[in-house]
Amino acid sequence: MKLKQKLLMPFALSMGLLMSSMVSAQTFKVAIGDAQGGTQYELAKAFAEKLSEKTDGKAKADLFPNSQLGDEQDTVNDAAMGLLDFSVLAINNVTPFSPSVAILTLPYLIQSVDEAKELTLGPVGQELTKNTIRDAGVRIIGWSYSGFRVLTNSKRPVKTLEDLKGLVIRVPKNEIMVSTYNAWGVNPNPLAWTETFTALQQRVVDGQDNPYITVAAMKFDEVQKYITNIRYLFSLEPLIISEQVFQSQTPEMQQIILDAGLEATEHSFNYLNETEKKIKEELVAAGMEIVDPANDEKEWIEAATSQVWPKFYDVVGGKERLDEVIKSLNRS
Repeated sequence: MKLKQKLLMPFALSMGLLMSSMVSAQTFKVAIGDAQGGTQYELAKAFAEKLSEKTDGKAKADLFPNSQLGDEQDTVNDAAMGLLDFSVLAINNVTPFSPSVAILTLPYLIQSVDEAKELTLGPVGQELTKNTIRDAGVRIIGWSYSGFRVLTNSKRPVKTLEDLKGLVIRVPKNEIMVSTYNAWGVNPNPLAWTETFTALQQRVVDGQDNPYITVAAMKFDEVQKYITNIRYLFSLEPLIISEQVFQSQTPEMQQIILDAGLEATEHSFNYLNETEKKIKEELVAAGMEIVDPANDEKEWIEAATSQVWPKFYDVVGGKERLDEVIKSLNRS
């Protein structure tokens, strides 16, 4: 170990002890939309551990998975009013309150987990965090990286848009996602997340889309047979804190919360990279069949980007703003 590192370690330790000594005992509630075992829960669990660690156990976070504290959009409202401390939720459930966040939900914008991390932790993510504070009264302090949303259904393998026609697909109540399926020639069924498993089980809907990790966590293999390995939307799930709650903390506690959120984000990134392949293998072993879309997904991409992107230029800050984001990813 270098001399500089040796000298800095006692200083960092003493600063950490000083900050923790300035923190009052308190317990926060964290709402989680998904079940235990998914990436939302993994992010929240890592955050709770970091929070406790950094405060010597004085600050704790109790986790409430499976929408126990209300559906995801309800938790945004509750956090905005200071009635809830934290929530982990799908990004599409933030967009009704802070529309500019929708830029991260445009189909085929994000093409890898590395791009997802670059956008969320870089200048784009910082700008969106400011916007959510202004628009929604909540602050994004962490991100869960859940992977690409793949299509599942109970009827048949789907490789082309023609195969997709006639299937009833559940989607969240999100205009961009609904418009994407419309561009593919399908009128999807927008359903609340809490109703989705039952709707699939009772065959009210034939399919849905979510990342592999969510498919496994929600046990969709029990009610779905086929997976189409589409990559139209990288699923991001922010960890938000009520801005009222955040501002009520001491500066020391605010920094601890921000640091814990950032470290939990890094954990989520590593968790996805370490577990997704294994989960895919487990779903196949459970009887699910995975197929790739035909012709490298070209017809899916062309229909979505040509029809959906222009409809939402104004929502995401204009075509020029979208072009800037794409350029930041070193793509034309």
